[in-house]
Amino acid sequence: MTQISILGCGWLGLPLAKALLENGFSVKGSTTSVEKISVLENSRIQPYLIALSENEAVGNLNDFLENSKILIIDVPPKLRGSDKENFISKIGNLIPFIEKSSVENVIFISSTSVYGEENWVVTEETELNPDTESGKQLVQVEQLLQSNSNFKTTILRFGGLIGEDRHPIKFLAGRTNLDNPSAPINLIHQVDCIGIIQKIIELNSWNETFNAVTPFHPSRKDYYTQKAVELNLALPEFNTENTSFGRIISSSKIETVLEYIFVKPTL
Repeated sequence: MTQISILGCGWLGLPLAKALLENGFSVKGSTTSVEKISVLENSRIQPYLIALSENEAVGNLNDFLENSKILIIDVPPKLRGSDKENFISKIGNLIPFIEKSSVENVIFISSTSVYGEENWVVTEETELNPDTESGKQLVQVEQLLQSNSNFKTTILRFGGLIGEDRHPIKFLAGRTNLDNPSAPINLIHQVDCIGIIQKIIELNSWNETFNAVTPFHPSRKDYYTQKAVELNLALPEFNTENTSFGRIISSSKIETVLEYIFVKPTL
């Protein structure tokens, strides 16, 4: 039985772990919350209390990685508010533990924020031009991992994450003067996030970079207005006076290389 370690059993990591267990994998999962240890245990996930910071790695990382061939890193950078961190140093503190472990392959959950806001179709070959601090640090972490010859890293750049319990319309409903009404959406459902990760593992698709965005790109105004109606929420109001800008993130590589078929093609 192949063992996988998932660093970060949160909104995506926990259901991912459950899906991998159903497919016959053994899973070790980490959390920063003592209260969540029992949640992992009850889901048959071997739980570990691990906290990474820019200064140190706290927890039994050696045991967490022991006998695992695959490590999935799903810890987003914390760069908002007063609790900011150096995400590059944070992942840098993890790498020595990976190097001396049994891990051969890494999946790093990144973001399409590494591209910036250009007005064109974006592929994995597009020059990286992040315009946020989060995007800039993600670029450096991607390079840090993929340049390490001790393991093979596949980068997965997700668009906006949505799920049954998570949708941006709940934040946008009733708001006014919203920008970029004509800009295309670049979202992906949780079930497809999990499906794509499983496909990478199934096909041993390592040392790759993939954009992961559902190939469905209506305008922000059309999409969020429709969702507000469907959910009986207050309609968002968009500012149509200013020019809209935004890019379409292409997932054609996932569809061709991985032969992945989206479960939620219209969101």
